[in-house]
Amino acid sequence: MTFEENLSALSEITKKLEEGTLSLEESVELYQKGVALSAQCSQQLEQARLKIQEHPEKEEQA
Repeated sequence: MTFEENLSALSEITKKLEEGTLSLEESVELYQKGVALSAQCSQQLEQARLKIQEHPEKEEQA
């Protein structure tokens, strides 16, 4: 999934958890999915940061 898709899914999970209508089991399951999505987002951001750092001269030429 793209960063944007992961972020959107994480937002949906947050909304569902904040509603407070889920069972404990459903809440825990969604929480775990949210933690995994958050980790994926962090990893994707780190990869993007590294790509930018690898090629700073391209930014300067633009």
